[in-house]
Amino acid sequence: MHIKNVDLNLLVVFDTVLAEGGITAASRKLNLSQPAVSHALARLRAVFGDALFERQGRSIVPTPFARSIAGPVRSALGTIERTLGAAGSFDPATSERTFRVGLRDMLERTMLPPLLKDVSGLAPRVDIVSARLDRRRLEQDLVAGELDLAIDVLLPLSSRVRHERILVDRLVVVARRGHPALRRLRGRTWNLPAYLAQEHIQVSARRSGPGLEDMALRPLSQSRRVRLRCQSHGAACEVAAQTDLVATIPESCAIDAVSSDAVRILPLALEGLVLETYLYWIEKADRDPANAWLRERLKRAAAAAGRLS
Repeated sequence: MHIKNVDLNLLVVFDTVLAEGGITAASRKLNLSQPAVSHALARLRAVFGDALFERQGRSIVPTPFARSIAGPVRSALGTIERTLGAAGSFDPATSERTFRVGLRDMLERTMLPPLLKDVSGLAPRVDIVSARLDRRRLEQDLVAGELDLAIDVLLPLSSRVRHERILVDRLVVVARRGHPALRRLRGRTWNLPAYLAQEHIQVSARRSGPGLEDMALRPLSQSRRVRLRCQSHGAACEVAAQTDLVATIPESCAIDAVSSDAVRILPLALEGLVLETYLYWIEKADRDPANAWLRERLKRAAAAAGRLS
């Protein structure tokens, strides 16, 4: 099959149907009629000799062949889009671009509200997809165009991936107001022995392994009892509010998650322990004005969510 026999617009339709999960949603996204989208898919089926999508109840799902070409097609379209963007300019007021940002669950609650508030006012037709981030595939996803940007802790990636620190957040402890340990303090300072005497909640997307606070305790020949390991700072705060377990989480998440007077925020008693968050993008996106624009928006969102370095 030669590329001259394929209308690239058909691939845009294919990618949009795949991303939106249906012809109706894709037609709205592309500002095309549903028959036009269906006709484009019919032409692609003739080119590839495959059904591409099959009906499953009220939904349509991609065929194995469609899934196998989805990544290369999206990567190719992303390369073309970045090339065209680099050759011209980016006008957020009129752009209809969709940005895919790799973002861990724990940052969605603090980063997305200020980001969307900012973007909605400047770029009413720009869409944001917060995509699940897999650290093992992060560089591959950025290179392939599966992600435009990503936000995570410092990672060992190659020089193809640019990074910039955008957030420095100190760690704090969350405990319920009626916690027995707080009553026993009687005006004394919350300190490391009091912290270590508690049962703890560790928040991590990983199934096992130490947290920052555990690694900071090792040189002191100290350890803590982790009774619960969970994935969400919000869930950790809820558990801390209803039990005698305490949670160690970033201050910005604690302030955001604490919506009542059921819990107290206490200092960690480990001086200088902070969580650093980095923004990642692929080297060739340096010349993409659209990518640069969103990077600035994400840095503003980080500043609103916490403290910049």
